[in-house]
Amino acid sequence: MPEKYYQVGKIVNTHGIRGEVRVIATTDFTEERFKKGTHLAVEMPNGLTPVTVSAMRQHKQFYLLQFEGLGNINDVELFKGHNLKIAASERDDQLEDDEYYYGDIIGLEVIEESEGTSYGKVSEIIDPGPNDVWVIKRRGRSDLLLPFLKSVIKKIDIEAGKAYVEVPEGLIDNED
Repeated sequence: MPEKYYQVGKIVNTHGIRGEVRVIATTDFTEERFKKGTHLAVEMPNGLTPVTVSAMRQHKQFYLLQFEGLGNINDVELFKGHNLKIAASERDDQLEDDEYYYGDIIGLEVIEESEGTSYGKVSEIIDPGPNDVWVIKRRGRSDLLLPFLKSVIKKIDIEAGKAYVEVPEGLIDNED
């Protein structure tokens, strides 16, 4: 089975002529993910291109990365607009028991704990402020937005691909 990769950023442009790329981070672990020596991959149309970070610095809301052996703008121009990923085996950060990677949550089937009713699957996670919000795609209905709170998300079973929830009254519209 091929190794699983997780998105850690998107290369939005080049920066200067010395092979730096401008990255918008999609990870909470930027210092760890973009440190010198980290092995990443650029998701290209024909597959993953492995790269190793040789330098990182922050500039405004971006991270500027350089990769080993790619010291010229012409070497990295083709990476513009592509996602930057990390192999699951390269992630060595320690999560608490109640913490999860977005990639592990997206795709989980969301089930009402008391009734066993399936609402659909988590299609994305948005971060509007104090807590994350899960977007649940439902067939023939509007998306269900569930806040990631202990009072709502009761149990997460990554291995089974399921999340058990208790949806607060009034959160689901009257179309059901």
